[in-house]
Amino acid sequence: MARDKNTLLRDFHEARWDEPFIFEMSVPGERGVLVPRPCEEVASQAGDVIGELPEFIKRKTQPQLPEVGQMRVNRHYMRLSQETLGADVNIDISQGTCTMKYSPKVQEHLAARNPNVTEIHPLQDPSTMQGILEVYYRTEQFLKEISGLDSFSFQSGGGAHAVLANAYIVRAYHADRGDDKRDEIITTIFSHPCDAGSPATAGYKVITLMPDENGYANLDAMKSSLSERTAAIFITNPEDTGIYNPRIKEYVDAAHEAGALCVYDQANANAVLGIARAKEAGFDLCHFNLHKTFSAPHGCMGPGVGALGAKGFLQQYLPVPRVEFDGEKYYLDDNCPNSIGRVRSFLGNFPVVLKAYMWIMQMGADGLREAAIISVLNSQYMTKYIRQIPGVVIHYAEGKRRLEQVRYSWEKLKEDTGFGTEDVQRRLVDYGVQHYWMSHHPWIIPEPFTLEPCEAYSKDDMDEYLSILRQISKECYEQPDLIRNCPHNAPIHRLVKTELNDYEEIAVTWRQYLKRNNK
Repeated sequence: MARDKNTLLRDFHEARWDEPFIFEMSVPGERGVLVPRPCEEVASQAGDVIGELPEFIKRKTQPQLPEVGQMRVNRHYMRLSQETLGADVNIDISQGTCTMKYSPKVQEHLAARNPNVTEIHPLQDPSTMQGILEVYYRTEQFLKEISGLDSFSFQSGGGAHAVLANAYIVRAYHADRGDDKRDEIITTIFSHPCDAGSPATAGYKVITLMPDENGYANLDAMKSSLSERTAAIFITNPEDTGIYNPRIKEYVDAAHEAGALCVYDQANANAVLGIARAKEAGFDLCHFNLHKTFSAPHGCMGPGVGALGAKGFLQQYLPVPRVEFDGEKYYLDDNCPNSIGRVRSFLGNFPVVLKAYMWIMQMGADGLREAAIISVLNSQYMTKYIRQIPGVVIHYAEGKRRLEQVRYSWEKLKEDTGFGTEDVQRRLVDYGVQHYWMSHHPWIIPEPFTLEPCEAYSKDDMDEYLSILRQISKECYEQPDLIRNCPHNAPIHRLVKTELNDYEEIAVTWRQYLKRNNK
C-alpha cells in the first residue's frame, strides 16, 4: 500500500466480511479442543471437587457458551481483526489528553506474558513473589524522583479511580483534624472531567471555574471561590487544551492559605517529565497514568494503573497494602490504621506496573526528559501546519504555544461548509486512520479535535496525518457529497441510526443482545 509521493495519501480499503456473532455460529456438540478426563490416580486424590464447593458459588445452569470448532474460531477472529484499525496497523496520533505512545514489544513478550507474571496467585506468600514486590518498590522510587512526592500507591485501576482515591484521602485528612465543614472541591472546566466527577462521586460539592482569554482559570476568580468549606483543588496542568498554566504555584499557595489541599492530575504529564515536578509546584497529592505516560498500552478502557502519589504527611492515608523493604526482603504492610483501605483487589494491575518499570529502565532519566522535549517539538510541528489548513481555528492564548497536545477547532469549516468534526472523523477512516479525539463534553470549544503526536511518531507519520487532514478539508469545500456519504472504504459505511442498532450498541453480552431484541 504505497503512498502517493506527491500527496502522501495511501490507497486504502479495509476488509469487509459478512461475519456473524460467534454465538450464531454455534453447533451443538462441535468442539475446538477435547480436554482429556483426569487419570484415575489424579481423580482419586482430588475427590469430588464439585461436590465440595459451597452451594452459594455453584452455578444453577451450565454456562451458555458457543460450541464452535477450532478452525472456524480462528477464521472468525482473524476476519474480525482485518476489520479493525489499531496501534499496530495505523498512525495512532491523537487521543489527545490520553497519550498514545509506542509500547515496546519487549515489554509485552519478555515480561507481561512471562509465566512468572501470568501464573502468580495474589494470595501467595510474599516470600514466593519477591521479584514482583521488588518491581513495585523500585517503580515507586522512580515516581518519587519524577514527582518529588514521598510515597506512591499502584492500586487504582486508572486515572479517574486515582482521583476518587485522592478525594477519599482529602476527606480522611480533614476528618482527622476535626474539620467537618470542608465539603467543596474546586476544579477547572478544562481539567479532566474526572477531577469534577470523582470528587462528586465521593460526595463533594464541585465548583468548576471557566477559562479566561489565556485558556485557564483567572487567579482572582479562584481566590474568590476559596472559603472555609474548600477541601481541595483538583487541577490538570497542562489542561486538556494543551495550555500550561505558568502561575500554577500561585494557585496552589492561595488554596493552602485557605486550608485546602492541592491535588495534581498529571495524566497530561508527557511534556513535563524530567522538567517540572509536583513538588516544586507545591502539590500535596498527584497521580500519573502508567498506561499512557509510561508506555503501558492505553488498552481501550483498560488495563490501567493510576499511580497515586502523596507528600509524607499524607502517606498514612494511602491505600493498603503498601510494599515495603526492610533491607533484606520485600513485604506487604497492612499496618496502616489511618489508611482509606483497599481501592482494588489484591495488588492492583501488576503487568501495567511491570511495563512502566521496564520503559523507565530503558529510557533512564535523560531519556525521559528527551521524550518530553520531543513530544513538545512534535506538537509544535503539527500545530504550525494544522493552523494553515482551511477551516481550522485555535481558541485561547493567542500567539502562545501549547505543550504536547492542542485542542483545535473546525468551527470555521462548519460555518463555511456545514461539515464539522464528526464528519472529519468519519472521513479519516477512508484513509486508514482510526484515532481522532474530539473532546470531552460539553464542547466548550466548538467542533473540537485534540491531537497529540507525543514523542513516538516520526516526521513522516506526522506529514501523512497532516496530508489527510488537508485533503479532507479540501473535500469538505469542493466535494460535499463525498463527505456527506462517508466512510466509503470501511467495513461499515455511514451508520443510519435505528431503534434496533441503538440497542445493539449497548448490548455488551449475548444474553443482553437477545433480551434487547426479543429473541
